[in-house]
Parts: sequence; C-alpha cells; structure tokens
Amino acid sequence: MIIERHKPVAVQVGNLLADRIRSQHYAAGSRLPSESELADELGVSRATVRSALARLAAEGLVLRKQGDGTYVNPHIDTVPTRLGGIWDFWRMIQHSGYRPSIRTLEQAVRPATEAEANALRLAAGAPVLAFTRLFCADEVPVVVTHSAAPVTLLAEPADQVRADLPLNEFMQRYFHRQISYVIFDIHTHVPSPPLRELLNMERQAPVLALDQVFYDKANQPLFYSRGYLQDTVIRLRLVQSWE
Repeated sequence: MIIERHKPVAVQVGNLLADRIRSQHYAAGSRLPSESELADELGVSRATVRSALARLAAEGLVLRKQGDGTYVNPHIDTVPTRLGGIWDFWRMIQHSGYRPSIRTLEQAVRPATEAEANALRLAAGAPVLAFTRLFCADEVPVVVTHSAAPVTLLAEPADQVRADLPLNEFMQRYFHRQISYVIFDIHTHVPSPPLRELLNMERQAPVLALDQVFYDKANQPLFYSRGYLQDTVIRLRLVQSWE
C-alpha cells in the first residue's frame, strides 16, 4: 500500500477497502479478511484497520458481527447511493448496472447567479465556469445538471476544460482539488417542457431536484450543482448505518 502523506492512513485504508467492495473484489455478503490479515497485507496497525472498518460500518458498506468478523453488506450491490458518501451521478448510474456517459450541452464563463454566488461564497456577479450536462444510462437520458465553479480556482484555462468527466476526475484535473464532503437539498420539481424533452419524458410528472455544494477539507466550496433526476431508469436507494 502506498501511503499519501496528506491523508490520514486510516482514511486511505478505508478508501482502499471501499474500492475493493465496489469493484466486487469482496463480494456482497462475503467475509472480509481479519483485522490482523489486513494489517499485515497493507503494512499498517490493527488499530488503523479497526478505525477504517468502523467508518465503513457507519456508511453501511460493511456489517460487523461480534466474535465472527466483518462482512460486506449483502444488499450493497443493489444500493447505488449511500448516506455518508458523495452522490456522484456517474457512479450511481454505473452501480445501477448501466454504462454511464456525459454530454456537455452548454459551457461558458459568465457572472454567477444569486444562488451560485451564495452557495460558492462569491461576490455578486463574480465569474464562474458554468455548464449544463446530460447524464445517460446506456444512452438513455436520466439526469440533467446545471453546475458552476469559481473561475479563480481553475488551474487550467477555461477554454481547455472538458466537462464530460466524472466529478472527482474533473475537479482533480482542472482545479487540482479533492472533494471532501457535500451538502445537498432534495425536493420535487415539475419540469419545464425543455427539461421534459431532454429527459425524454412523455407526460407531465415531477422529477427529483438535488441542489449540491461540494467542499474541500478546508471547507472551501468548490462546486455548485442543481440536478434533475427522473427515476424511471435509475432510482435513489440509500443505505445508512443504524447504530
């Protein structure tokens, strides 16, 4: 295991184990190696492994059975989203069993709207890189997002930015920033005719609207997004630890 100096070791171990669970290296319902075995394999202490597993248990990825060991949540392969984790539409589509893709519909530098300025702690009218994206599952439109990020945080020229990337890759490549957490609000929304057309909705029906603000570990807002999800193809299904 390669240790990154800027991240706590327990966080790195937790991320590695979470990736193994999502990639089905550890299958749903299977027993994980013991704390001692993981500590030996990864070259860390048992206390570090224990801390990482506690975090995964709090997120609902694993179940800890006293005297028996730690098991991958048997329902995890049916749960594309989880409380305690970032709601990444790309990953949500992928974990629902579909091939994700992103189409950039609009992209420009413009003054921030009032909502964007408030969310990103910017002065009124400050420049943002704004874009509208369409997320598809096996080429079927499922999510439309209107997003903005402060131009001042860009590490690359705005005209060289490709918005058709998963969010973590997008932030790392063009902003050199790591997302630490997200705050979101969820409500229903009656879509306008253009939005219904984008999502191929044949009837007037509400969609889920998600307002999300993504932050780094210094509590700096990095990215604001309002997304609209129609759930005929993918659904929001959550798992949360109850301890």
